[in-house]
Amino acid sequence: MKTTVPAVLAILGLAAGTAHAHHPNGPGVNHRQAHQHLRIDGGVASGALTRGETRFLAGQQRAIRAEERLYRSDGVLTPAERVDLHRDLDRASRSIWIEKHDAERRR
Repeated sequence: MKTTVPAVLAILGLAAGTAHAHHPNGPGVNHRQAHQHLRIDGGVASGALTRGETRFLAGQQRAIRAEERLYRSDGVLTPAERVDLHRDLDRASRSIWIEKHDAERRR
């Protein structure tokens, strides 16, 4: 029993880490968009993002909002559309992290 408990906890920990954004009860699209805007604003305030990086990241956010508007234009956001938006938000989140942690700094 002692060897299976750590294994089960490790599996549960991995499962919890991978189910964050795509779970129906997870953070919604709008919540994630707002959080990403705060992260970008924080990068600007700290000097971690250059003007060019900020423009690039803002463009990603605009594209996601436009895609969401298109998806919602018929009054329904289907599960497949929601998954696509979360995938785009995942990509944008990685971009924010990469740009904030690279060697470039605003002068």
